[in-house]
Amino acid sequence: MKCSRLAGPLAAVATLAACASPHGGQDLLTVAASAPPASLDFTTTGGAAAPQALMGNVYETLVLIDASGTPQPFLATSWDISDDKTVYTFHLREGVTFSDGAPFTAHDAAFSINYVQNGWTNGLKAQMDPVRSAEAVDDLTLRVELTEPTEGWLWSMGTFTGAMMSERSVDRLATDPLGTGPYTVARFDEGTAIRFHARQDYWGEQGRDAQIRYFADATSAVNALRAGDVDVVWSMQAPQLIHTLPEDIQVAVGTTNGEVLLSMNNNAAPFDDPDVRRAAAHAIDREAVNQVVYDGLATDTGGAPVPPTDPWFTGKDYFPFDPDEARRLLAGRTPEVTITVPSLPYAQTAAELIFSQLRDVGFDVRLETVEFPAVWLNKVLKQADYQASIVAHVEPRDMGNLFGNPDYYLGYDSARARELIQAGDAESMRLAVDQIMGDAAALTLVNAPNIVLMRPGVSGVNPNVVTDSLPLNGIKDNTIREVQ
Repeated sequence: MKCSRLAGPLAAVATLAACASPHGGQDLLTVAASAPPASLDFTTTGGAAAPQALMGNVYETLVLIDASGTPQPFLATSWDISDDKTVYTFHLREGVTFSDGAPFTAHDAAFSINYVQNGWTNGLKAQMDPVRSAEAVDDLTLRVELTEPTEGWLWSMGTFTGAMMSERSVDRLATDPLGTGPYTVARFDEGTAIRFHARQDYWGEQGRDAQIRYFADATSAVNALRAGDVDVVWSMQAPQLIHTLPEDIQVAVGTTNGEVLLSMNNNAAPFDDPDVRRAAAHAIDREAVNQVVYDGLATDTGGAPVPPTDPWFTGKDYFPFDPDEARRLLAGRTPEVTITVPSLPYAQTAAELIFSQLRDVGFDVRLETVEFPAVWLNKVLKQADYQASIVAHVEPRDMGNLFGNPDYYLGYDSARARELIQAGDAESMRLAVDQIMGDAAALTLVNAPNIVLMRPGVSGVNPNVVTDSLPLNGIKDNTIREVQ
């Protein structure tokens, strides 16, 4: 008998469990990832895992950012910009509905923008600061007025701060998010998996049921791929395993927005001293980190927190590996440093190498591993109760959040940097990068690659990470069929 879909989230899970696939798993697309979300509500919780899982799958945006970083029509089919570049008039796509069947209108779009400003507590809500007002002209026309011309605002509307929501969704954000995308959340097992049910009434191309499973280490994810339990390993964190794979496993390497940051708490000793931060930056051999952690597949940004694809990437090497200069800056001091390391494979591997490099120039170093995401988010990100840490910040164009807010966990406080970031144009942002790196506010170890593994028959996976989503709907598998 042919498997059929049942209505409702619980029934959807039951259906998924009953339908077997020819490769030994269930008849659904399964993608392996490494960092699970602590909550599905990214309006109040920081981190990239929830936007990665939900954007493009549950939530959609007015514009879609293409591979070149240019906003393209999506839920808005077109838009007009006033001569002074402060008023945007969006013309919305007809026939789009939320997963509860209600139509998506300009009233929902206006609510979404206003909710970011008035209801969100996630630090990236600042991307919506340029908006003076957002209002529906009619059901399919949205008018947004900015306080002043801002180059980056339209781009940010293609990220998770531009997620189109409904006022009806506010009370269900953490468990059953409501969006216009091709999926609903069928089940959320915190730390383990998110299951998605494909919408039959989706306005665009329909996909099939899918899930993201979270693995504590890359070896487990790769073993699951070998066994046929997963179809795709996304952002595989152990590139040395590539050489052990069967020949029929497909490998793709893409770019990311992920700055793997050595975070130094600017408000806590010893890193409240800029010379100590500079010493740490000169002590670290970033090329060695690249080779050991990423098998040489990552990109060196010169220590700066800017992906090479951003317009304000400078190409400068701000902190060349120079142990002698590090010792000179320490001037005989032996700073005691605890590196609070999240339980993520890349962070743990990098920490072991950095431990040796910092000790070599005179630091007294201790490593402390904490569970990610819950403990790390609470201890480091929320309470800033740390001296140093290592984590990949993968939110696109997040320099303003990292270095433009003195209350952020880095504790970096520079009026000059904030002024330049606020200006927002490419030249000002390049000057901001110079200021931030001159102060050694933090050190980007590498710009992380996105290594994707796919079993035979899988296609439609784009390894390049442009914004903050892992879209599942376009992934195809020619070997999957429904069991009769």
